[in-house]
Amino acid sequence: MRSNRVKVGLERAPHRSLLHATGMPRSELSRAFVGIVSSFTDLIPGHVGMRDLERFVEKGVHSNGGYPFIFSVPGICDGVAMGHWGMHYSLPSRELIADMIESVTQAHALDGLVMITNCDKITPGMLMAAARLDIPAVVLTAGPMYSGRLRGKRLSLVGDTFEAIGRFQRGEIDEKELACLELEACPGEGSCQGLYTANTMACLVEALGLSLPGCATAMAGSGRKKRIAFESGSRVVDLIKGGLTARRFLTEDSFENAIRVDMALGGSTNTVLHLTALAHEAGVVLPLEAFDRISRETPHLVSLLPGGEHFMEDLEWAGGIPAVLSRLLPQLQDTPTVYGPSIYQVARQAQVCNEEVIRPMERAYRAEGGLAVLSGNLAPQGAVVKQGAVSPSMLRFQGEALVFDAEEEAMEAIMTGRVRPGHVVVIRYEGPKGGPGMREMLSPTAALAGLGLTEGVALITDGRFSGGTRGPCVGHISPEAAQGGTIAMVENGDLIRIDIPERRLELLVEEMTLRARRASWRAPEPKIQSGYLARYARMVTSAHTGAVLRPEK
Repeated sequence: MRSNRVKVGLERAPHRSLLHATGMPRSELSRAFVGIVSSFTDLIPGHVGMRDLERFVEKGVHSNGGYPFIFSVPGICDGVAMGHWGMHYSLPSRELIADMIESVTQAHALDGLVMITNCDKITPGMLMAAARLDIPAVVLTAGPMYSGRLRGKRLSLVGDTFEAIGRFQRGEIDEKELACLELEACPGEGSCQGLYTANTMACLVEALGLSLPGCATAMAGSGRKKRIAFESGSRVVDLIKGGLTARRFLTEDSFENAIRVDMALGGSTNTVLHLTALAHEAGVVLPLEAFDRISRETPHLVSLLPGGEHFMEDLEWAGGIPAVLSRLLPQLQDTPTVYGPSIYQVARQAQVCNEEVIRPMERAYRAEGGLAVLSGNLAPQGAVVKQGAVSPSMLRFQGEALVFDAEEEAMEAIMTGRVRPGHVVVIRYEGPKGGPGMREMLSPTAALAGLGLTEGVALITDGRFSGGTRGPCVGHISPEAAQGGTIAMVENGDLIRIDIPERRLELLVEEMTLRARRASWRAPEPKIQSGYLARYARMVTSAHTGAVLRPEK
């Protein structure tokens, strides 16, 4: 066992003494040391219930002969960080989380990990650590929040608070109604109710085989979730005994399965960023083109918020990810899972309980998957759009550029009526380096939706989008503006063409004009000169490579 490094031999007497000081009996030293990585915090609704899950994981570890140690990592609530300076820290926190888990696990020679996670950057950060360490690991996502309720209507955070800002601005609701929505949209613990980034990532963890069947959709606070927590603790000990490490499950085939599930669900565009980064840690080659190839092959079978009407609770009651796998079975690769049965076995044992929530192939919402990868002179290295959340009338769009060098500038223009039908809003210098941190543009996209502009206005950016974004919104444009990408050359009034079926994103400007603009362009000074974000900006790579960190040359 790895933990023998800190507990066996004469020279480890001081180490054993320190372990005994924590209350560990001598009789327990021979057990496998299991780290329970908890991202509990009172700051995030998706994480407030993790204390209970920690206890059940502990019980599971003990029941199967392991010895648990809980340690913590930080987490950021993207909803609270949205629309202000705090969002610069969201994506960079992914790397911090991975680094912290690596540091604690290696320093204490832990034999395996159960990772308790839920929200947007915490889950990929933990996955990246598992791949990097390549030790036995089970991921436990804490579960979705139930829908809110008001006067018999179901509510969600994005549709009924973020988008309500635009409705308030239009005079459709008053201050009293807005206050009611604020109180009732989020009724308690759990990740936000639709197929936003947190829940999409939970579904993909299950598809990768790194969490137990049903884990992604088992509701936060439920008895079912606690039972899954217990079993996760027990299973990691089996993995340790069998020498089954994380990379055994993180193969090219399992990534293909995860992407296929992503496309069938119509998941968040952030999954492209996170799966690419995870593949990098696992030593798997995963080009951007793979996402588009699989999207073209995979029908869109599940339509949850924000693009559809169903909630995560509906997917849970319809059979969860095992039921989705059963629909996709002819297209899946048979891969192992931490639970024991293979993906094929999980899929064959599943039952679809609601054919409107999880449609059969012949009644798919769309013939293609939920995401599309675009390219063209505006995005030579690629860009990503959630085509499953774009209305058919906006799949092809041409409009005049209205250019902003920061999210706040664009938000002000939207709220003061400067953005009108026929515009393509361009938000740049928000990429991994330029932001820094590649902020999410949920506030402007939700404002456009609330103002009823998603049928006549598109938005493109080198930043990211929340999983809650809907409408013709193209993100992850690479190269980014800060690196001299074409998006830095766009001027007000330029024509931009978006053609999602043809996968094109074009700036309709003469090449000679573009060359002249490039010749006069100068890279701006970094927005941040000190602290973590300054270091991050120097080391982060492009969105098309997952925005991973590479050492400075």
